[in-house]
Amino acid sequence: MKEKYYDKLLNINTIGNQNWKNASIHNHPYEPTLYMALEELFKNYNLSKNDHIVDFGCGMGRLIFYINYYFKSYVTGVEINERYYEEALINKINYVKKNKKSEDKINFECNLAQQYEISTLDNKFYFFNPFSIQIFSKVINNILESYEENMRYMDVIMYYPSAEYLDFLDYKTPFILNKEVYLKDLYEKDDKEKFVIYSLNC
Repeated sequence: MKEKYYDKLLNINTIGNQNWKNASIHNHPYEPTLYMALEELFKNYNLSKNDHIVDFGCGMGRLIFYINYYFKSYVTGVEINERYYEEALINKINYVKKNKKSEDKINFECNLAQQYEISTLDNKFYFFNPFSIQIFSKVINNILESYEENMRYMDVIMYYPSAEYLDFLDYKTPFILNKEVYLKDLYEKDDKEKFVIYSLNC
């Protein structure tokens, strides 16, 4: 019910199925973060209108529009799949019809995640297991290079995190575990049903 409710509220269409046939070794199939999960995350984690969030593997842009609607933050979606990228652009057109002041705060880029140029303003980075640890490590290293150019408070936000992602952040980066947000109804059956947030202070 919440999937249809929020899509209608935001004037977008992000409901889609996983397609494992098109999955590759490095890039995982499309699966949007459930709206019920986003509700739980943002009961426990705040953003501001000055934050710059990047969603790697953004699909049709669900997280992008949800964050902008509730927090008025700057949001960028990076998506390798051209079809999902085009859908995200259509969703932006429809979203902006009802949220005209937000148009300049929403951007999408059709690109490999590791080739996305981290802005010195980007400070929150979201991952829902979009790709392999090899790509993840390259993206994190790009984020750290940007940090060196402009030291700022940074968060890496992961939903349903893989052990490889967690181990990499724990042992090979200066990021420190900050918070875990559990999805109570789902976590009892699957201990990956949570958000894990790592932070880097300036």
